[in-house]
Amino acid sequence: MEKQSLPAKNGPEEPVIIIRDLYKSFGDLHVLKGVDLTVFKGENVAVLGKSGSGKSVLIRILVGLLKPDKGEVTVLGHQVNNLPENELNALRLRVGFSFQSSALYDSMSIRQNLEFPLKMNIKNISKQEIDKSVKEVLEAVGLEDKIDQMPADLSGGQRKRIGIARTLILKPEIMLYDEPTSGLDPITSSEINKLINLVQEQYNTSSIIITHDLTCARDTGDRIAMFEDGRFNKTGKFEEVFNDTDEQANSFYNYNFIQ
Repeated sequence: MEKQSLPAKNGPEEPVIIIRDLYKSFGDLHVLKGVDLTVFKGENVAVLGKSGSGKSVLIRILVGLLKPDKGEVTVLGHQVNNLPENELNALRLRVGFSFQSSALYDSMSIRQNLEFPLKMNIKNISKQEIDKSVKEVLEAVGLEDKIDQMPADLSGGQRKRIGIARTLILKPEIMLYDEPTSGLDPITSSEINKLINLVQEQYNTSSIIITHDLTCARDTGDRIAMFEDGRFNKTGKFEEVFNDTDEQANSFYNYNFIQ
């Protein structure tokens, strides 16, 4: 089911991510070729494009894991490419990165996986505060009963949910999802899409959802940003991007869409 539009906001919209004229190459491979995008507070933007097109490079630049060759990236009012390491680390705590692989520690229980970012990043946090936070995020993703299990005991969809929970535990203002439905069956993918929308509503996050899954883009994105040949060639609501007159978008639609 297509995501319902956000209600109209009072006053000007507040940008939380501004990307301007962004370029990135690896040797002779030109991945980003003049990317421009603005994400507003409380908005989910689905970045849609084919696998291997460079979408994941974009979000790694957003959190300072890669340096652009040219252009500017502003996140929560900070120019990422100019930040010293200590300020960049502080900014990263305000941005949650949900990895495609879920990135759980296999040697730790679910409880320990969720406790880890709190113990690493918040000084003098009490056991009571940790227990409360772990319980809260497990309830948010609907997996309270898995708290003492190991990651190997979980299904792919459950691992994705726990990965999102571990990202949420630091209460980020921005969520970056890297192929959240990759490798999942349609039913489990639908559950993850609903969870992404729940996170937006419950935690008031702004998000970029990197995906090549049209159903994911349609069901989670307030706006779609179509990534093609190293830049965004079209942005708008799902029905605006995939209209009857755009042959390039419709060929992507016809090849990929899951009814």
